[in-house]
Amino acid sequence: MQRQEFLQQLWLDYIHLHPEIGGLRLWPVGSEPEFLALLTLNHGPFAADKLTPTLNQFGYRAIEHHAMADRGLLVSLFAPPDDGPWLVLGELQLGTLTREPREILQALVAQAHHEDTRGQNLLARGRPWPMPDWNTFCLLQRAHPLAAWLAVMGPRLHHAGFDCERLGSDLTRLDAQLEQTGLDGSGDRHHGVFPISALLNYRFYPACSKRLAFAGGDEHRVTLGGLALIQACLPGQHDRSAQLLLPQHTRCEIA
Repeated sequence: MQRQEFLQQLWLDYIHLHPEIGGLRLWPVGSEPEFLALLTLNHGPFAADKLTPTLNQFGYRAIEHHAMADRGLLVSLFAPPDDGPWLVLGELQLGTLTREPREILQALVAQAHHEDTRGQNLLARGRPWPMPDWNTFCLLQRAHPLAAWLAVMGPRLHHAGFDCERLGSDLTRLDAQLEQTGLDGSGDRHHGVFPISALLNYRFYPACSKRLAFAGGDEHRVTLGGLALIQACLPGQHDRSAQLLLPQHTRCEIA
């Protein structure tokens, strides 16, 4: 698999889940995201250190690591070999969960079919384990929203982020246009998947909720991800906006 095929698989999986985002025509067709926010967990073949060699083969290199103890996350920022999207890989640390939710996620991973734990497309092949029941999902949701998300989604692309400047527009205009399509954004930079640096203006748009069939047959509507817009606060930045995405106080060195 080549890097462009990997990115295409991520994108096709994403817009299959969120056709309302795939159908947006607010910027030129073919515009690439500034970053792709991926979520996984530090267990089994889906741990970040197991996924990193594949990302390296695609030309990505980890340039920063960020520890977010209050969210139980380690986040790695991967630079592309060209002008394409950066990758933001968030890894949920199971050791930060209490015993019951931790054991639930470990049990789900243990049920993954062997063929679904191999290959270069582990982040784009869907949930590799059986769907949990609704009560289990609710328990995980109370323990940690990302634990619940991973349980029903598997390691995957959570949201795509676009740089308004690279789209040839500005955040205020695009925000108004997205609101007209029915996507309501939030400027809360502290309570999403990961905190956002004050060097960027930021809006996150939850995707429309989807009706999912849980184990046992009951169906419930769940929000599965979304779309982000960012714009550098200071014009004329030479760095890519993705490099400014995460607060510097969370940056750490991992031996």
